[in-house]
Amino acid sequence: MARIKAAERGRGRGRTSTVKTKTKTAAGSTKMISRRPGARPVAANVSAPIAEVIETARSYQGVPYKYGGTTRLGMDCSGLLYESFAAINVSIPRSSNEQAVWGEPVKPQNLRPGDLVFFGASPGSGTITHVGMVTAASAESVQFIHASSSLGVIENALETDYYLSRFIKAVRPRL
Repeated sequence: MARIKAAERGRGRGRTSTVKTKTKTAAGSTKMISRRPGARPVAANVSAPIAEVIETARSYQGVPYKYGGTTRLGMDCSGLLYESFAAINVSIPRSSNEQAVWGEPVKPQNLRPGDLVFFGASPGSGTITHVGMVTAASAESVQFIHASSSLGVIENALETDYYLSRFIKAVRPRL
């Protein structure tokens, strides 16, 4: 089971070279960000700032889950978004509940890359406990990146029964 989870976390690695760049965090400190150019291209119609946020979030793929974490040693779902938006010098709220009101509501059929999607802990729950960010959206599928408590930072399809049953709302961030 551990090998399966590790393989899922590592999907997409090794296909391209890794490039490291320096960026400022929301707190003003400097950090290194590893990027895998071309691993999964962002749609051409996505704005440059949102493309940068998505690429930053994807650079964390495989980082293990850690409640309250915001580093490559461990990261939680809202920390992933907090750090990803910091790459474009945008400071967003730290908790998923606060992030849920940081933007305009979006209907699921109107989702686009960069939108934030929020989930409850169980099917039908109205209490937000998890957040992810849309990385790709088409008529057939919506992909989002998040920090899973069991698999770490990973991209998943919103259409799976698991996520659809727990979906609460979506917002378009204020930029």
